[in-house]
Amino acid sequence: MSKRYWLFKSEPTAYSFADLMDENEQTAEWDGVRNYQARNFLRDEVQVGDGVLFYHSNADPPAVVGTAVVTRAGYPDCTAWDPDSEHPDPKSTPDNPIWFMVDIRGEMELETPVTLAKIKGHPALQNISMRKRPRISIHPIEGKEWSVILQMSN
Repeated sequence: MSKRYWLFKSEPTAYSFADLMDENEQTAEWDGVRNYQARNFLRDEVQVGDGVLFYHSNADPPAVVGTAVVTRAGYPDCTAWDPDSEHPDPKSTPDNPIWFMVDIRGEMELETPVTLAKIKGHPALQNISMRKRPRISIHPIEGKEWSVILQMSN
């Protein structure tokens, strides 16, 4: 399977790109996703080696701020069956997991963040997934969209 590209959203007050880059070896679990379409991407489609645009949502301004790479494909999200986690789901169990996560490693902080306004205003990004389903936290990104966003950050 060829390399794919994704945009992962996170509120910087909950988990920021700086947090990822500060992690030991810059690797972290991408857990706590509680949307079925995003779960399906994590479980079925996101693979080791895929590229990730790290997007700060609910920020001023919201923007792509860095890149990461997937280091572990989808596996059950154990935070769902931990009652003390921020995202417990009593319907999910180790024997019947509902939610999935992946591991990512931070690669680089963008020289200039690429804001949502710039993304929406760029002609080559008119069909980007996040315009169609703005509330979902994980989006597939076309290779040409990945390239355009990275070019916009220089």
